Amino acid sequence: MKRLIAIIAVLAISASAWAGDIGKAVEMAAGGEHRSEANIARNQYRHPVETLAFFGLEHGMTVMEIWPGGGWYMEILAPALKGHGKYIAASYDPDVPDQPGYRYRLHEGMLEKFASNPELWGDPGVALFSPPQSASLGEAESVDMVLTFRNTHGWVNNGLAADIYKEFARVLKPGGVLGVVQHRAPVGSDAAETAKNGYVPEDAVIAMATAAGLELEARSEVNANPKDTHDHEFGVWTLPPSLRKCRDIEDDKAKTECEMKWRAIGESDRMTLKFRKPGA
Repeated sequence: MKRLIAIIAVLAISASAWAGDIGKAVEMAAGGEHRSEANIARNQYRHPVETLAFFGLEHGMTVMEIWPGGGWYMEILAPALKGHGKYIAASYDPDVPDQPGYRYRLHEGMLEKFASNPELWGDPGVALFSPPQSASLGEAESVDMVLTFRNTHGWVNNGLAADIYKEFARVLKPGGVLGVVQHRAPVGSDAAETAKNGYVPEDAVIAMATAAGLELEARSEVNANPKDTHDHEFGVWTLPPSLRKCRDIEDDKAKTECEMKWRAIGESDRMTLKFRKPGA
């Protein structure tokens, strides 16, 4: 019998109501002194406590985050799991040539962070992942949870999304969870077109995960933003935190007014989907 899909309009869950110590650990890390003011300010848009509660994060899990980038979620996940599980950063493979320069910088910066403060980070794992050249996330059925935040549009653009989702399914243990947060295009949109602007329709993501052998267990509107009209000149990068439309404005007053306009909308409208690998 197929697992019943829970349709959740809005998930509002406090740390005290969620899995005891792990909820408190996530809440403390989300507002921790190791985070910049700018990163903490984004909690209001990215809802890390509610999002990780929805995905079912628990102490004792091996959790892999795909492409941590600048480390926004890494700053929460690694400290929260330190000594009570395993955090693995699936980072860009520096041995793959001809990647965008930022990938090498972000990977090196991540390693420097880990080395600089083991008391904070613990002993995180690192998987090297730059498909199609470097396309393995490690041993099959070795991870309890895979998390990907706002990456799927890039994989659609590069024609890699189907294979990457299959790799998620391969590395997950039976019963393991894939958690996806992604800029959301309107229903019925063409993913190949909307992905160019950073957005992907929800049904396209569900189809990718389903084709990979995963089952949709639940969806949440915790990261939804009804103010996002999805039709901006520079796509999702028009909105905070990028504010691309405002970057080249030289007049201070005009620049401030531009930023205030887009900050009033907030960050992009995002889907939040929880998939499970069958067979537990």
